[in-house]
Amino acid sequence: MSENTNAAANAASPDTFTAGTAATPSYPGVKDLTLEEKAGLTSGGDAWHLQGVENKGIPGYMITDGPHGLRKSLATDTGDTNLDDSVPATCFPPAAGLASSWNPALAVRVGEAMGEECVQEKVAVILGPGVNIKRNPLGGRCFEYWSEDPYLAGHEAVGIVEGVQSKGVGTSLKHFAANNQETDRLRISARISPRALREIYFPAFEHIVKAAQPWTIMCSYNQINGVHSAQNHWLLTDVLRDEWGFKGIVMSDWGADHDRVASLNAGLNLEMPPSFTDDEIVYAARDGRIQPAQLDRMAQGMIDLVNKARPAMSQNDYRYDVDAHDEVAHQAAVESIVMLKNDDAILPLAADAKVAVIGEFARTPRYQGGGSSHITPTKMTGFLDTLAQRGIDATFAPGFTFADEPQSQALTDEAVAAAKSNDVVLLFLGLPEAAESEGFDRESLDIPAKQIALLEAVAAANENVVVVLSNGSVVSVAPWRDRAKGILESWLLGQAGGPALADVIFGEQSPSGKLAQSIPMSIFDDPTMMNWPGEEGHVDYGEGVFVGYRYYDTYDKPVAYPFGYGLSYATFAIADVAVTKSGANTAHVSATVTNTSDVDGAEVVQVYVAPGKADVARPRHELKGFEKVFLKAGESTTVGFDLDERAFAYWSETFDDWHVEAGEYTVEVGVSSRDIVASGVVALDGDGKAKPLTEWSTYGEWQDDPVGAKIVADMEARGRAGTLPRLPDTDIVRVFLKTLPINSMPMIKSDGGKELTAFLLDEYAKATAR
Repeated sequence: MSENTNAAANAASPDTFTAGTAATPSYPGVKDLTLEEKAGLTSGGDAWHLQGVENKGIPGYMITDGPHGLRKSLATDTGDTNLDDSVPATCFPPAAGLASSWNPALAVRVGEAMGEECVQEKVAVILGPGVNIKRNPLGGRCFEYWSEDPYLAGHEAVGIVEGVQSKGVGTSLKHFAANNQETDRLRISARISPRALREIYFPAFEHIVKAAQPWTIMCSYNQINGVHSAQNHWLLTDVLRDEWGFKGIVMSDWGADHDRVASLNAGLNLEMPPSFTDDEIVYAARDGRIQPAQLDRMAQGMIDLVNKARPAMSQNDYRYDVDAHDEVAHQAAVESIVMLKNDDAILPLAADAKVAVIGEFARTPRYQGGGSSHITPTKMTGFLDTLAQRGIDATFAPGFTFADEPQSQALTDEAVAAAKSNDVVLLFLGLPEAAESEGFDRESLDIPAKQIALLEAVAAANENVVVVLSNGSVVSVAPWRDRAKGILESWLLGQAGGPALADVIFGEQSPSGKLAQSIPMSIFDDPTMMNWPGEEGHVDYGEGVFVGYRYYDTYDKPVAYPFGYGLSYATFAIADVAVTKSGANTAHVSATVTNTSDVDGAEVVQVYVAPGKADVARPRHELKGFEKVFLKAGESTTVGFDLDERAFAYWSETFDDWHVEAGEYTVEVGVSSRDIVASGVVALDGDGKAKPLTEWSTYGEWQDDPVGAKIVADMEARGRAGTLPRLPDTDIVRVFLKTLPINSMPMIKSDGGKELTAFLLDEYAKATAR
């Protein structure tokens, strides 16, 4: 990576609390507890608190919602779950926006601020980030998930974990795993191949676990291949702990634990909220259904969690800087904005431009999604508020209402009049809060029809229209984008969205966001629609690894805007791209980035790996590296990327492991998945893994195997010499043989075929036994 100074790192820094490094005092361990106390630790005290064992010095700390800010209920003494009555906290841009920053350092700053607010409010664990894949853009929680791409999701969201936990507060990485829809989410069984799990739905979790060790992980509601996540030993123990080395605790999503005994045996430390069934664990431990060592491991994990939080939870006088955190939210919002279109350089606007601002979103901003992450912000600054604060005159017309009612002709007429009397129209369109939320999936990509009708009327009155979108997941733009000269995808920008939009629209900052999610031409172009949202209690992930751009780019599907796309007021050139082999199955990539304009700005350099011929169906290319580079006008810098073996691997279901095939791979450097600037080819040695040959291996597979090829050659030589039956040497036989399992060779050579099969198997057994 380059050593560029990141603009986010220079943002105003609040008064900070940093966790101490003093030696941990001696606290009670699991050996000091009774069976009943151990059982109690594996369930919450109420909806938002650990149970604790107060008489043994183990407190019942609070854990509560994130993931884009602290949602702490005011009624903390009752365990009330009222989502709209919470302590004021900074509302940062939800992941749909922050992911578009492509800036892990910015995510760290946001995480640090969130951690400081948890310290003040005595919250030991904040529930987030959520890194489930945006499998389908209709997913109701897409607004709080990071990307359709697991590499981007993991390498950005890890910043939240690092930032929060640097303050001595825990995170809860969620929802593990495959919580990709809201429809029937409490019980749906996601039928997913091992390869798709490993390549698409696990990697973001895996990277964050290995890089940052989140204190907790929250399991998902759904089943995976027929087993509830909370009861899935393979998921929670074999993969998470034994393979990835996770050291923290696993908790249930709220209400996801349906069998406490089975869940505890699977590796679930904590049921939330409590079902008041601690006696079930006690009885199971006494009759042998839970082994003492397993109960001890799960309970000790809870004690360890409490002990890690003690220093931060003892800071009674700590207060965070509200204004400084608002500025972090402001910078995060600026970098979340993606400029999709800027014909005739309609943006940025001059400060004295005659502007009509149309659309209720400008006055009543939609700044976050609905559901468990709903925050009461410390401040709320909409776009109209910002214009007033900055002394910028504009004509405002609401244009439409958020209610699901027919369009008012009076509102249309008012908007058209405003458009006619001004030079430029800023038209704020998007999805009202009722259109997307936790708890349900959307039914369409379209924004409300009355808003599109308003756009038609306004564009007919004034051709200089800039559309500013507010939405938590992508919306259809192809049907109407020709009516607008400019389009800003602002997602949901948190509490400082108004100032951020003004900064970009009036040119105080150049837009630098890039799409973390492809925008398709139609929802029916999405490969998951054939199996969305499922039927009869299950959903088949039939698209396998071909999710998002992996599908669109592989099969040359037109998209409205591709993954990784975003415009800037600055212009950039990427040159001197070099791809060199650095090991048997690794490579190094370097490139020079130059700001070729007179505007300061940022470019995101993206590295994709395109495999050559492969034994399995692989996507056209996959993101394996990125860096956001901030450059002043005329400035240049060099960036570098080290691609490890995993960057070239796929998950082999034959080997039940990652596999790098020998051969040539193309490494691409670009600024979106469809704007590749340069590429280089590396020839990798491969990992040497070979599939064992059996009677069900084809003749062609025997010929391609290093050991099998020698045995086949010997067999054919013996056939020519007359010591073994000889196979017919005709074109049609050669075609049949290539795909014929060797146990079917009697089809070619009758009884002699059995002798040939036996020879191959015997010789192979001898060769591999040496």
